[in-house]
Amino acid sequence: MRNDVRFKSQWNNLAEKATEPNAFGESWYLESALAALDPRGDVHLAILQVAGQLVGLMPVYMAGRYAGLPIHNCQNWLNYNAFLGTPLIAKGYERVFWAGILRQLDISPGSALFLHLTGMAVDGPVARALEAECNATGRRFALFHREERALLECGLSPEAYLEATMRGKKRKELRRQQNRLAELGQLEFQRSDGREGLDGWIDEFLELERRGWKGSNGSALDCADSTRNLFRTVLHGASTERKLELLSLRLNGCAIAMLVNFLTPPGAFSFKTAFDEEYARFSPGVLLQIHNLALLEREGIEWCDSCAAQDHPMIDSIWSGRRAIGRYSVAIGGPMRRAAFAAFLFAEKAKGRLRQINAGKSKQANEMSS
Repeated sequence: MRNDVRFKSQWNNLAEKATEPNAFGESWYLESALAALDPRGDVHLAILQVAGQLVGLMPVYMAGRYAGLPIHNCQNWLNYNAFLGTPLIAKGYERVFWAGILRQLDISPGSALFLHLTGMAVDGPVARALEAECNATGRRFALFHREERALLECGLSPEAYLEATMRGKKRKELRRQQNRLAELGQLEFQRSDGREGLDGWIDEFLELERRGWKGSNGSALDCADSTRNLFRTVLHGASTERKLELLSLRLNGCAIAMLVNFLTPPGAFSFKTAFDEEYARFSPGVLLQIHNLALLEREGIEWCDSCAAQDHPMIDSIWSGRRAIGRYSVAIGGPMRRAAFAAFLFAEKAKGRLRQINAGKSKQANEMSS
């Protein structure tokens, strides 16, 4: 990991001007994630610089397995609390970035059979540039998996959006639930940028999440030092960069639903949410998400990625937009390695795992060195 001040400045500048925003690739998130989750230093930054300026960055590592099999591959690095793997690339350098990364892997593939890219925004300019580069050079690639998750897109007021996406009967039921909650005490929605009282808010969130089902199955952030430290340092980093938004629904001063957004104009990411399951009959998480529709009126924000699983029962009923996320595998190395990758693709195709495949048999591809 490079830690000089000039590189960090260029990294931050790249994040601000990237063709596709990705909070999980920015310095304040990625450095915290690597410190908490990569103690051996297996992850490296693949970077592209042009005329001394940083124009592309992606964390990568050598994975020893693929789909449970001992198949080595070079992979972009995502942890379980990062929800987008699209690299940060300056506008206009998308093809140049992929050409440079792939050229380097052709020269020095190590033990990797292919490049595997997870969590990619399939329909964005970065993925399109990858496909264009592979098609232009006859390089084999395949899209192994594609799913769609909820996306909030601007264009309507919060009230009009909710009316367009949710049935009147459901809206009426939610109003009834909010009224019943208010009968139990003082009900208050709060919004903050984290510049005051952040540690207390973090402690409250961690405790709330751990009391629920995630705590029961051991997946809550507070169940391990690594994820607890990651959450704390990431939120402090986002707050320092003025990219943090915290929402909470409180009953008599106690949080019964909490939500973390990362603001990365022109987009945003809904990072983490938790609610008190003792109040589940009142749908506090849904009530807070309706309050979160205020993002539609925030200056500079055009969309928000839910970071949720496909077909999520709660957020899919509120946010009508969808964002396609997928996994690519791309040929690297010389003729023998590429022939082995072609056989691998043939086997995967026979299993019905491929969503999209490019045969890529050009003379240019066959002439590249091992």
